[in-house]
Amino acid sequence: MNPQEQTGSTSAAPTAEEGISLLELAVPIAANWRLLVIGPLVIGALAVGASYLVPPTYTARTTFLPPQQSQGGAASALASLGALAGLAGVAGGIKSPADQYVSLMQSVNVQDRIIEAFDLMRVYKTRLRIEAREQLNERVRIVLGKKDGLISVEVDDPDPGRAAEIANRHVAELRRITAELALSEAQQRRVFFETQLKQTRERLAEAQQALQQSGFNQGTLRAEPRAAAEGYARLRAELTASEVRLRVLRSRLADEAPEVVQQQSVVAALRAQLGKLESAAEGATDSNYLGRYREFKYQETLFELFSKQFELARVDESRDGTLIQVVDAAVAPERKSRPRRSVIAVVSTGLAGVALLVFVLLRHGLSGAGADPLTLSRLQRLRASFRRGTPA
Repeated sequence: MNPQEQTGSTSAAPTAEEGISLLELAVPIAANWRLLVIGPLVIGALAVGASYLVPPTYTARTTFLPPQQSQGGAASALASLGALAGLAGVAGGIKSPADQYVSLMQSVNVQDRIIEAFDLMRVYKTRLRIEAREQLNERVRIVLGKKDGLISVEVDDPDPGRAAEIANRHVAELRRITAELALSEAQQRRVFFETQLKQTRERLAEAQQALQQSGFNQGTLRAEPRAAAEGYARLRAELTASEVRLRVLRSRLADEAPEVVQQQSVVAALRAQLGKLESAAEGATDSNYLGRYREFKYQETLFELFSKQFELARVDESRDGTLIQVVDAAVAPERKSRPRRSVIAVVSTGLAGVALLVFVLLRHGLSGAGADPLTLSRLQRLRASFRRGTPA
């Protein structure tokens, strides 16, 4: 035999062995085709039948538009009040973003009211309220849409009507708690400005009495104290507002923060301007009369600013809270969301088919291993290793 024939015979041998191995795999499959076909179908049918023992779960969903940032009108109104408009921001704070409304609906305050309203401790068969909250958290999903900005509330419950009611109750509780928080915020601002207004009114009356008791001369009239005092009062009011703003920033930020440094520069500049005005007026006029007149104009300016702030706080207090617009109210679902019997049938049938196929091939391989002395010796050594590793 020439070398080429020898090479052809050796290359054909693996192909024949591969064909024989494929045939050997096909033989047990063909011999057990009834088990491989009927077995998965039976298991799938049993899984579907067992799914009827599981209580159905219904999912109700509501979608609403969260309260929008409504500070545009208030900010424009405050901007017209001058430097003291920053005091309203100090007392009122910043409106919460949409993420905080999601947190409000997940708060203990809202959950406890829902648990009490629907008697969920009895429904969930729990003894402790914290267990009922955990069950409620597992059945409620609150998601904020990143693109559309809508908040959706999904509730799972065996009772479709109760699922819809719980979903809608979350929106109602959000309305309640946001109204209470907005009202409390407005009340705090109203009380703050009401106190400031009362103190400023008393100081203004005292400054007016002191001014009436003071006399004036020709030099005082030549100094035009009205224009000078009004400018002095405005500058001093701006300095007061800037100092309040600086204290607020220092309570929230470090002294090295850019906002704090910038506000310190503003306060220093205002103090320098105020010092120049005070030094320029010394000796030129009757300091007794001019000082009292400037104090009177200063208190009068503060009184006007605090009055506007107080009225603005009263308007905010009279509001009914933020507006929540429901896009899709939750209704009792007509179809259950779980269990999905079609998915159960497909998955259980597929897994059973794979498991039976592996079982048939392993059984065939083990049954044929006795004919091969090498394979039989390896199996015996494997069994002996398992026995040595197993404790007596």
